Amino acid sequence: MNAKHTKAAERFLENKDHAAWHNQTLWFVREKRDKVVKNVDEWEELRELANQIKAHTISDLAKYLEEFADNAKKNGIIVHWAKDAQEHNEIILGILQKHKAKKLAKSKSMLTEECHLNPFLIKNGIDVIETDLGERILQLMDQPPSHIVMPAIHLKRQEVGVLFEEKLGTETGNSDPTYLTRAARAHLRNEFLSADVGMTGVNFAVASTGDIVVCTNEGNADMGTSLPKVQISTMGIEKVIPDHESLAVFLRLLARSATGQPITSYVSHFRKPAPGNEINLVIVDNGRSDIVGNKSHVKTLYCIRCAACMNTCPVYRRTGGYSYEYFIPGPIGINLGMLKSPKKYHGDLAACSLCMSCNNVCPVKIDLGQQIYRWRQELDGLGLANASKEKLSAALNAVFVRPSLFYNAIKVGKMLKYIPRPFIYNGLNDWGKGREIPTFAKESFNTLWKKGEIKKNKKL
Repeated sequence: MNAKHTKAAERFLENKDHAAWHNQTLWFVREKRDKVVKNVDEWEELRELANQIKAHTISDLAKYLEEFADNAKKNGIIVHWAKDAQEHNEIILGILQKHKAKKLAKSKSMLTEECHLNPFLIKNGIDVIETDLGERILQLMDQPPSHIVMPAIHLKRQEVGVLFEEKLGTETGNSDPTYLTRAARAHLRNEFLSADVGMTGVNFAVASTGDIVVCTNEGNADMGTSLPKVQISTMGIEKVIPDHESLAVFLRLLARSATGQPITSYVSHFRKPAPGNEINLVIVDNGRSDIVGNKSHVKTLYCIRCAACMNTCPVYRRTGGYSYEYFIPGPIGINLGMLKSPKKYHGDLAACSLCMSCNNVCPVKIDLGQQIYRWRQELDGLGLANASKEKLSAALNAVFVRPSLFYNAIKVGKMLKYIPRPFIYNGLNDWGKGREIPTFAKESFNTLWKKGEIKKNKKL
């Protein structure tokens, strides 16, 4: 494993009870997903259809973006184009300064995390308020999200209770979820009422109508944009879809995959600004157009940010989101990080067992595991391969291509059971941490085959 990921994972695993709770909590979400999916007979057909819609849209992305932007403009929305994160941030700051805004009520958006919008705006005198409960908790703690759908999933309610005592003046020792939620609601109510501008991300952008579609469970996107006269929505170019028929497919997949719900509590469509109001839409590239031409990894653009791959990933569940170097963790984050900067984020490649569970749950059928495997094969060509692992691979290859060496190695391997335990399980053996070497069979499969035992005993 990469040293950075290993050290971060070790820190997370120091509290074994918390690590076990994190694993169980995420697996509970995965189980909810499985139960609700079983009630949809055509689930696999929907996944295949979503995959085809995304493939079609991405293959003609310029056309659909132009159609979407034209219809949005016809609806009275002001459309901005940003080539990268810096331009995205400057456009948003310009809108805020134009309206002399001092406070921004912001709904959850992973794109703004990608662009580091919050620190940029704060540096320029804007009071940025995250209104998603999980995001607000983390903002008060000065922490980034550890999960893209449930950003504070790594925190227990007792930890939130202590935070609220300090920041919101709640009762000492009261970590009742209902009480904490009401306290957060009362706290955020004033922020909604006093915000100058409301901001949302975009789940889907409907080309045929110019609709901006936002999915939430808390209704905070609607609250944040209802009172201010000015609204800003920001989206990556991959969020565009052809029409409402396509939207219907994705809405059936999104919440079921993310949280095990039939649909999110709120599916909000923003099409036209109210009289006297203003809606600004920022459409961002930030490297996405380069991915369109990458045949091996273009499917990462299909992602609808449901986090099903994280909820099922045995590595993410057991090591937490902060063990990853890229701001999006889990299987999709590994691939996105490599597309962003292989040199900077290749360490996350080690955080994958290639179990392919992520492939099985992805609602748009992204080949996440295969992409990670391909990235690993490309490390040598990128000059990023681990020298010791290269030597080990060469040694193993020398054994595997020579039958006599291979079978002799098996015989020598059986001698491990006679070696004193401290010589095997020590600080030099990372693999042995938390694992036991399996008991070797008395006779190998090859030996049994030659003796004819395999044919005689079908149970073998």
